[in-house]
Amino acid sequence: MTTHTLLDTADAVEQLQTGHVIAYPTEAVFGLGCDPRNESAVRKLISLKGRSEAAGFVLVASEYSQLQEWIADIDETLVATALQTWPGPVTWLFPRATNVPDYVAGDHATIAIRVTAHEPCRTLCTAFGGALISSSANHSAASPARSAGEVEDYFGHYLGGILAGPLGGAQNPSEIRDLATGAVVRKG
Repeated sequence: MTTHTLLDTADAVEQLQTGHVIAYPTEAVFGLGCDPRNESAVRKLISLKGRSEAAGFVLVASEYSQLQEWIADIDETLVATALQTWPGPVTWLFPRATNVPDYVAGDHATIAIRVTAHEPCRTLCTAFGGALISSSANHSAASPARSAGEVEDYFGHYLGGILAGPLGGAQNPSEIRDLATGAVVRKG
């Protein structure tokens, strides 16, 4: 018997606004997310995953404008390269803005960002009004959760809940590309 709390979008937004970490469906796996502006929530997510702060996180959004505060000024032709793949399951490494905290971007000069095409995640970002941390729902050494039950098994009552909705059809988490070089950092 599952005990997880399934959230609708409004409840998920309330959990995010009050500093909780939630799980939500993405293109391939369940993600864990929180408000990237809330240091306490991000640190809770780092602890839940058993992950190094130096690793940094992906930010996911429903539109590019939600990500602009997180990136440094950049040549518009490079932005156009990313926009050709969005919305979609490609995460790009953009130069990070000087005010982006290390607990979000890790020890990187870049920040990983994506405009998702997956409707439950898009709806969540739109309702929240900004980008969210997006990290696979698993402990660092475990396989990513592909169901609400697996999320529950991993994290139980440590989450503010799980956004109800289906996963997308992708088999693997998003591809990651370096915007400066075009190099594929992680295959999708």
